Amino acid sequence: MKSIVIGVIGADVHAVGNKIIEYTLQNAGYNVVNIGVLSSQEDFINAAIETNAPLIMVSSLYGHGEIDCRGMRDKCIEAGIPHVLLYVGGNIVVGKQDFDEVKKRFYAMGFNRVYGPGTNIDTALSDIKEDLGE
Repeated sequence: MKSIVIGVIGADVHAVGNKIIEYTLQNAGYNVVNIGVLSSQEDFINAAIETNAPLIMVSSLYGHGEIDCRGMRDKCIEAGIPHVLLYVGGNIVVGKQDFDEVKKRFYAMGFNRVYGPGTNIDTALSDIKEDLGE
């Protein structure tokens, strides 16, 4: 059973969506390592290393996800997990912005998948299966 690390990054305390993601992934047969809210990049990375997780899912709802996620791919490389899949979703930027531009910025930061506010978890689940070769 493949492990997936999930959590809410930065000074964000929005836990409801995180629990929905956990429940959905568990029902799909994944071992979910939920590091909870108020999590740092290092918390995600350490959990991925400890559980040999091929995927990290970062949630952010308070609008500062872009700032909180900067440099995460570099930290993964430094930690010896350069190929871990990085997903991010939620209300990840401040204000109303063109989401195609937002996605480009996150892809440039090394994220593999970027989801906007209100994205159905089934969309991510389909992408997970594809990206993990299932």
